[in-house]
Amino acid sequence: MAENEKQFESDIEAFLISPEGGYMKATDAGYDPSMALDIRTLVDFVKATQPLMWQRFEKQCGSDPYKKFYKAFEDAVQMDGLLSVLRHGFKHRGMDFRVCYFRPESTLNQVAVRHYNQNVCQCIRQWHYSAQNHNSVDMMLAINGIPLVAIELKNQLTGQSVDNAKLQWQYDRDSREPAFQFNHRILAYFAVDLYEAWMTTELKGEKTYFLPFNQGSNGAGNDGGAGNPQAEGDDYVTSYIWKEVLYKDSLLDIIQKFISLEVRKEKKKDAYGTEKTVTKKRLIFPRYHQLDVVRKLIADVLANGSGHNYLIQHSAGSGKSNSIAWTAYRLASLHDAENEPIFHSVVIVTDRRNLDAQLQETVTGFDHTLGSVCAIDEKKSSKDLRDALNAGKRIIVTTLQKFPVIYEEVDDTRGKRFAVIVDEAHSSQTGESAMKLKVALADTSDALREYAELEGKAEDEMDADDRLVREMISHGKHENLSFFAFTATPKGPTLEMFGTEWEDGSFHPFHIYSMRQAIEEGFILDVLQNYMTYKTCFQIAKNIPDNPDVPQSKAMKTIKRFEELHPYNIQQKSAVIVETFRDITKKKIKGKGKMMVVTSSRLAAVRYYHEIKRYLELNGYTDVEILAAFSGSIKDPDDPSGREWTESGINVDSHGRSVSESQTKQVFHDEGNILIVAEKYQTGFDEPLLHTMIVDKKLRGVKAVQTLSRLNRTHPDKSDTLIIDFVNKKEDILKAFQPFYQETYLAEEINTDLIYKTQRMLRDFHIYDDTDIAAVTGIYFDEAKRKANKTQAAITNALLPVQQRYNALNQEQRYQFRKTCRTFVKWYGYISQIARMFDKALHDEYIFCSYLAKIVPPDPAIPFDLGNKVKLEYYSLEKTFEGSIELVKETVGEYESAKIKKPVKMVETLTPLEEVIAKINEQYVGDFTDADKVMITALHQKLKNNKKLIKSAQTDGQQIFEKNIFPQVFDDAAQEAYIESTETYTQLFEDAGKYRAIMTALAHAMFDELRRTGDGSLC
Repeated sequence: MAENEKQFESDIEAFLISPEGGYMKATDAGYDPSMALDIRTLVDFVKATQPLMWQRFEKQCGSDPYKKFYKAFEDAVQMDGLLSVLRHGFKHRGMDFRVCYFRPESTLNQVAVRHYNQNVCQCIRQWHYSAQNHNSVDMMLAINGIPLVAIELKNQLTGQSVDNAKLQWQYDRDSREPAFQFNHRILAYFAVDLYEAWMTTELKGEKTYFLPFNQGSNGAGNDGGAGNPQAEGDDYVTSYIWKEVLYKDSLLDIIQKFISLEVRKEKKKDAYGTEKTVTKKRLIFPRYHQLDVVRKLIADVLANGSGHNYLIQHSAGSGKSNSIAWTAYRLASLHDAENEPIFHSVVIVTDRRNLDAQLQETVTGFDHTLGSVCAIDEKKSSKDLRDALNAGKRIIVTTLQKFPVIYEEVDDTRGKRFAVIVDEAHSSQTGESAMKLKVALADTSDALREYAELEGKAEDEMDADDRLVREMISHGKHENLSFFAFTATPKGPTLEMFGTEWEDGSFHPFHIYSMRQAIEEGFILDVLQNYMTYKTCFQIAKNIPDNPDVPQSKAMKTIKRFEELHPYNIQQKSAVIVETFRDITKKKIKGKGKMMVVTSSRLAAVRYYHEIKRYLELNGYTDVEILAAFSGSIKDPDDPSGREWTESGINVDSHGRSVSESQTKQVFHDEGNILIVAEKYQTGFDEPLLHTMIVDKKLRGVKAVQTLSRLNRTHPDKSDTLIIDFVNKKEDILKAFQPFYQETYLAEEINTDLIYKTQRMLRDFHIYDDTDIAAVTGIYFDEAKRKANKTQAAITNALLPVQQRYNALNQEQRYQFRKTCRTFVKWYGYISQIARMFDKALHDEYIFCSYLAKIVPPDPAIPFDLGNKVKLEYYSLEKTFEGSIELVKETVGEYESAKIKKPVKMVETLTPLEEVIAKINEQYVGDFTDADKVMITALHQKLKNNKKLIKSAQTDGQQIFEKNIFPQVFDDAAQEAYIESTETYTQLFEDAGKYRAIMTALAHAMFDELRRTGDGSLC
């Protein structure tokens, strides 16, 4: 056998023209390069499938109907694009023409089935596509004479690879050719060799961007990296391309149900600075893992029906939004063997606003008859959700939080089936809102029958409207509900609730596209490749003569916060932030690189904002635009003006115009350089130009992965990222990322009987008994009291004796009871999602405790005001790591089954202040030298009684004080200090940056101090 490219080509053709492949062997003899199609084949198809319409067309056009039909077809393609014409046909002078027919969802329509079989599908080797030259493409696939897929093949055995095929597409194929124009003829260009496949939907010369179209090293949907596994038998490694993707039925399915046209509008400035709106279009062809997951989900639903759950662990960069859109569309139009819809509605639960519009655009592009996507966004209420469910809307997008309001108002769901797609499944799926979703949508007929059997009654003896019965039978899984949960970072409860149980009792994702594979395939960047950690070394000193007893844990937190928010700390880090941006970030991504600063609180975000602004002004930097993002409002307790800061109040654009909260993201994209955030934009924020992240906040587990992954989005000009972390250690970040680098699974199911252990722990406090529970549940299930709106008053009244017994416990017992009570409520809520226990007594106790947990008061906290009790004596930023944090391959993330934890002790011990300070300094002490010593106290003593400064602070504005008056007085004081202690102050004068930093910190602190009090207290 010949070992060359022709043999490779011949073997592919042999399958495609076989009965399984579905194509006819053809040549390009009928292809007209000027028309970029085979007009005779197209017209013959129209004649065969639409004879009456063709006769009418012939009568209207008189002469040369073939040429005139081409003209009508071409006009439609130029106006709507080929994809739309293939899907929906086109109109010409009142006549509807179809140029392609797709397989119908239901086989009841025999005409539609016949039309589908009449499609003329051709496989053409050595396709001569141009009238300008004799170049040929190795293989082309055409439907009804229209070229749709082109393939360049290479063979390593003859010294060429897929890279040569990509170069051929980039440099030897002119995108101006009619056959190669965007969305005009060819919809997908493949480059394939013996081991890999790549594809693109648009030729743009050297800017042509190819995506890998490989299965993954262990096969699609399995844990692994980039590449392909060995093929079964003696087949080609890349045989899946023609055997699973491009054979006739598959290609037509992809054209009908997958390929989508994305249209985006972007604002850009031209060479003259004028802002213009540019429309960008992109054809999206499913990547292999997307095609695979949707088809496998649909196949499983067709085989097993509704009532099953699926967990899809797809990394960032997997194209999750498109996968959800394709899955939703397929589920909404899916029919069973009896040609009945499998699901009456598809409900997508998400917190992402942009998903609504994307789903609307994608689904409408597929099928005009399915109806629009019904988005219950923030402008709509829970009643709109209720109405959409009751009206049987096919695809509904909503948030989980809208279900508790309307769960009792949804019409009878008996006989109705729902597919629930969960976007970014996490722990909220185990809470009360998720329970209400099930109550709203579940068909509880089977559960009612099961409950009746346990009670030894006939089903018709059970009152399905009884509240207790209704709540009990809503627990567990239901035959009419299927959940499809997408997440990159599944936790243990998520795995048990949505994962697939294996024979060994472990729970695994249904389909995996791992972080490792996404990184290796280049769809996301490895954010841990350039990681730098700093240790903040400082020493706190007591600033008062006495040594008062203070609450230890609260004092430690407060003093640490004092250090975190200390002006000198923020000043030093702000200098690092600005200089890093100017030296590194702004030069990245062809000068478009951006930075995010992640802070620990809103107050920290506000202080960072102002300090960075001050540093920029002090150094005369005018090339950095900063924005802040945080929710609500915050006052800085050290700000004498008492001003209340909000996101919209603090942000302005480059023209000085105020930026509203809804505009922050777009303004940052268009012109911002540094974005300072506090609990905002740390999840779901997609900004490919983000290159650098500064972390000044403790991050753990999933939160660490989600936050740092804001940097992983790719951009054609983005080759790396940078993280500078002031708080977390390298080992902490590795521990957070490793479980989600590849597959994550749960070792074994939860032991549901542990809930009884928690119940016993509660009873051991002896503050309530069965009589108390019966009193509360009697009120709860009393429908007359509900109708009279007496439930709340009656239950809180009934709980008063229990509350009094709770108050009689000591402080530690009260704390332990509160924690145990909340644990019981949370555990029961989780268990009831995965299992039906039909334990009435336990359910009654859950209802009782769910009310009790809300009304037992927490103990008043021991007040602790730091005031001026401490001062910052030493401070240093010490780099502890720089390099790559390497994740370990072939290591899966394993969760152990959840266990009951006893609450930790809460008693607040009173400790002398010096001991607290010593403990903090033990944790944060560094190698201090004289050069590291903070000289503020000594210099402050020299400056605090300066009459010129006192007068200026009282009469001048802050800017005049800090920039005009203070620098000269500071210079004099520093020189005087240098004369007194040359050795101590030498380095201050040698380090201009440190000199400016100390002067700025003192100027800022002393202006407020002298303006308010006129005395010399620094802290």
